[in-house]
Amino acid sequence: MDVIRCDEPEYLIWKWRSSGQANSSKKENAIRYGSSLRVKDGEVAVFVYSQKDGQMQDFIVGPYDKKIETANFPVLTKLVGLAFGGDSPFQAEVYFINLARLIQVKFGIPYFDVYDPRFLDFGVPVAVRGSISFNIADYAAFIKLHRLIDFDLETFKFQIKDTLTKRIKGIVSNIAIDHKIPIIQLERKIMEVSQLLYEYMSKELLEIFGVNLKSMDVSAIEPDKESEGWQQLRKMTIEQQERIVEKQTDISLKNLDDSQRISTVNIEESLRIQREESQRAQRLHSEQSHLGAHSLNQQVEVLKIAAENIGEMGNVNFGAGNGTMNPAGMMTGMMMGGAMGQQMATLVTGMGQQVQQQMQQMGNTPPPIPSVMYYVAINGEQSGPFSMQQMQQMATNGQLNQQTFVWKQGMSSWDIASNVPDLAALFTSPNSGVVPPPLPIP
Repeated sequence: MDVIRCDEPEYLIWKWRSSGQANSSKKENAIRYGSSLRVKDGEVAVFVYSQKDGQMQDFIVGPYDKKIETANFPVLTKLVGLAFGGDSPFQAEVYFINLARLIQVKFGIPYFDVYDPRFLDFGVPVAVRGSISFNIADYAAFIKLHRLIDFDLETFKFQIKDTLTKRIKGIVSNIAIDHKIPIIQLERKIMEVSQLLYEYMSKELLEIFGVNLKSMDVSAIEPDKESEGWQQLRKMTIEQQERIVEKQTDISLKNLDDSQRISTVNIEESLRIQREESQRAQRLHSEQSHLGAHSLNQQVEVLKIAAENIGEMGNVNFGAGNGTMNPAGMMTGMMMGGAMGQQMATLVTGMGQQVQQQMQQMGNTPPPIPSVMYYVAINGEQSGPFSMQQMQQMATNGQLNQQTFVWKQGMSSWDIASNVPDLAALFTSPNSGVVPPPLPIP
């Protein structure tokens, strides 16, 4: 009995032949029933039975080590009569397919023209080099596409390489335009180009050759930098970049001017609102003072009238009629005057206390805090006045620095901010110069 196995160290497709029976198809394909079959892990053994109505196949996936019997070879039930036992050989071609091996194919595509999406008039010669690796994953689909009996790995690799050259050339020719990639940046886009080629070629190789693309490695994308197209494209790109930078600079300067102008307007508006609030507070304080003085004058006038009325109380006449003193009327007047005087005294005391409370309340309201206002030289022009809070905000935003010229009332001339004691603190870090004392010794 034969032992059917593959001992080749490196192979993709290998045909088994019976010992000493090479180049004789009938004898080399004669297999006795009950022979031993050994298939390693990562292999598949394909038994091809040629019949009048076509070919039939059995697939045995490794690891496998058993005798060939009808129980594990379904097709044999139609070919081998049990009456013959192991003495009757059957005809079958046996192929071993290596599912674990990765095949590598290198490719190099010479210069071909690629057009930049920005300047379609300038074609630049570009060369591409790299490699792919693949294996056989779906062996049933692979067998449908290829004749195993005359399979040659080198011829197979050449066919794949020829297909790669045609497809990659067509893809890279359009990749710059389709994906908006400038030709000057193609050398830095190798990873992106490799991914795009992998997505396209994996479908192509599976449909055409029945192989599984494992990796697509583009090692170099080389534009011909000595070509006229490259020189013209380089010049146009530099000029375009200069225009873009100039335009961006103009926009940045305009935005800075607009920002400063808006900031100045906001500061002026804030100062205007502060001035109005201060004036409003002063007017309210003056009105309260006038109101207190008017109320006091009114109360004094009331007291004066009351005192005059009390003086008239002594002239009350109770019927004497002859102009002589009437003691009873005098006593009555004095009694009424005393009562009225006591009531007026109580009234005067209450009114005085009320006036005193109002004056104390007005005296407890402090006047507005005087604020120091600064003028600032911004872009050679005078701006302001600004409060200390606004100066601090300007220092934080970078509009005010140590070399900015400032002036306030009382200064003889303009001076830089770092020389003004009140402003120097705005540019000093809170923790600068602060050294902690030594740790206490226990």
